[in-house]
Order: sequence, then C-alpha cells, then structure tokens
Amino acid sequence: MTPIPQIPTPAHTLADSMLSRHFGRETVNYFSSSPINRLSFLRSDHPFLSTALKHPSARFVLLNNLAPLTTPSPVQLHYAKYDEIRRLVPQDTFDTPEEDMLKNYDSSKSHATLIFLGLDESRKEGGLAWKIYQGTPYFAVDVTPKGSEEQQTAAKDVISTMEAKGLSFFQTRVHMSFSADEAAIYAQARALMDWNTRNTFCGTCGCRTLAVNAGTKRACPPTDAARTAEGKTVERPECNTRTTLSNLSFPRTDPTIIVAVVSADGKRILLGRSKRFPPSLYSTLAGFIEPAESVEDAVRREVWEEAGVTLSRVVIHSSQPWPYPANLMIGALAQVSDPAHETISLLHDPELEDARWFEIEEVEEALRIGTGDLGAQPGPEYKGGLRLPPPTAIANQLIKAAISAEYFATEKQSKM
Repeated sequence: MTPIPQIPTPAHTLADSMLSRHFGRETVNYFSSSPINRLSFLRSDHPFLSTALKHPSARFVLLNNLAPLTTPSPVQLHYAKYDEIRRLVPQDTFDTPEEDMLKNYDSSKSHATLIFLGLDESRKEGGLAWKIYQGTPYFAVDVTPKGSEEQQTAAKDVISTMEAKGLSFFQTRVHMSFSADEAAIYAQARALMDWNTRNTFCGTCGCRTLAVNAGTKRACPPTDAARTAEGKTVERPECNTRTTLSNLSFPRTDPTIIVAVVSADGKRILLGRSKRFPPSLYSTLAGFIEPAESVEDAVRREVWEEAGVTLSRVVIHSSQPWPYPANLMIGALAQVSDPAHETISLLHDPELEDARWFEIEEVEEALRIGTGDLGAQPGPEYKGGLRLPPPTAIANQLIKAAISAEYFATEKQSKM
C-alpha cells in the first residue's frame, strides 16, 4: 500500500498570535506551502537568471507532456543537473535582454520552455548567493519532443538518457504521493508549464507568442524574422495586445469552491458522489466561482444546484492549489439553519449521481479506515461502507473540520 504523504506544517502554523488564538491554527493543504521563495521580482533580471541557470546547485524538474521525471519505488521527483539538459537549454538562454528577444524574434527557432521556480533558501550551503538572497535555484524544463528538429532530437536524447538510469516519466491523471515539499514544487512547475503549452499562440491575432519573464508571461512580438519578403522582415498583423497596457499574457488561476455542509442540528454532513467515483466513495460538493460572484454566494448556489439544499452561514476554512490544470480550491464550511431546507433534490443539475446526509459517527469511522483516492483502495481495516477522499485532498480536511468540536464550541457552550 502506498504510504500517505505528510501534510505540510510550516512554522507559521505553529506560531502563537491573537488571530490564531481566536480562529485556531491555520490549515495547510497538500500542494501548498512550497519551500521555494519564488522571487518574482527577479524573473526579468537576466544576469541573475543566467547565473542561477548555470550554478552547480541548480535543480531542474523535467516534464514530458506534463508527466514529471521520477525515481522508482518510492515514486519521488528526480531533479536533473544542468549538464544533463545542456543540449536542450543553451547556456546563453538568458544572455539576451527581453527587449532584444522581442525585437529579434524568429518563430523558426524554437526552444524548450524553461521556467524559473525560485530559490530554496533552506538549502543555502553550496547554493547560489545573489545580493541578499541565497539558496538552491529551481527550474522546470519541458522535455516533450516538439518544436524544431534540433529541439526534438535534444529532447529525445534527454529522455533516453534519463530512462537509461532507471528513471521514468510518471503518467497519471493526478499525483498525490509526493512528499509535501515535492508536491508543492511539482504543482508550481506543472501549472505554469501547462499554461505555457496552452498559450503558444496569441488569442487575439493567432500568431506565435514568446515566453518571457522566466516562463511566467507570454508576449506577442511585433515582428517575426521567419516572415520575410524581398529579404526584409515583415511586421505581423496589428494586434491590440501590443498596443494597449494588456501587452502580455499572464497565467490564469480558476477559483473553485469546495464545501463541507453541516445539518441544522450539527449531527450530519452532506456528501455527494460523481459517476466516476469508485463504489461507496463520497466527497464534499464543489464547483467553479462565476464572474461577479462572492465565494459565499458561490457556495450557496453550487450546493443548491447540485443537491437542492439551502444554506445559511458560510465560513471560509482554507485553500488548496490544484494544478489540474490551474485551479484554486477555496474550502468552506457551511450550515443549514432550518431542517426544512435539508431536503435533497438532484433535479436541478444532474452532475451528481447521489447525495446523502451522513451521521457524524459514520463519517468518523470512514475517516479512520475508509480513505483513499480515486485510483487506490482503502486500508486493510476497511470492510465496506462509506469511503472518503485521502488526507491530501482538501475535502478530507474540510470533513474533519466539520465534525470538529472546535467549530461548534460556541454553540455548545451557549446551550449549557
């Protein structure tokens, strides 16, 4: 059975403060709390990036069609060294200023997407020292065989070299087995690489775009050396992405709500199941936030649309980055104020196969012996009954919070 990764516990969650005493300790979810300082303000500093790229301590997360390079048994991220990807990522990658990169853009010369992730400042020994910053540089590299013939050949060489060492690109829909730190690093790398892949062409004029700002922005260059007439470079068609303040494309994050709903008497929890879930697996309800909609309103709308239940109070609990492809799961707890509003109806939106109210005792038992992700079986103690998502899923954390006396202590004390 695959061991369950530990949920991160960064120092700030243990620190005492007035807010922590009033609201309780902050919940940190899987894929979050990365050990890397992103140093976003240095992404346009090419001398820094060039030094970081070639530094002996630099670590590279390799992605092939978004599948990460991993070690076998246990499956962990493998970090490549620069010498291993040198053919795919030239040393002079950051030698040219961004302004000149745009001015001299040539779409016939393709390059592997390279993303600067940041510095791990906990790894200072032997790391890069730059001004007041010190640590191990992390990058992500797309080794998918694509682009020019030269790029494809270099990518295939990198892949074959890595596979000859017994490494492999771990192909699965969702990765939930990395350590907490690796999961956060992988989430950042995957989300940004996926965004770069999806935005190869300008959404306005359809021309090819260029990755800038160390892989965290894309620009639509005004000219393309590959487009010539009578030996002269031809300007591209007019595009308002070059003439307005919106002259760059930025990565997007799609906010999504996910909620554990408690009954009016606080003794039951509302859970639903999708048709793709394995037998007996139920989870919290979720859905996308729509334009001009608050988080709280989205929670109430989604629960009513999917289960027909009308909510009153909604409390935001915690959030989880979800890099498939780029969602931010905003977790909430909510309660029904009147038993008359608890009637379940699946007639509005047929997204769920089933929705039920589960007694707290049954949920507690499932949390103890019946957790597992979509592709895994629960533990050996499980003999049937309710199954729930694993601790690496924010749904699990929300369910635990919903049955915790901490959130309903005020109500219980008021009735004493």
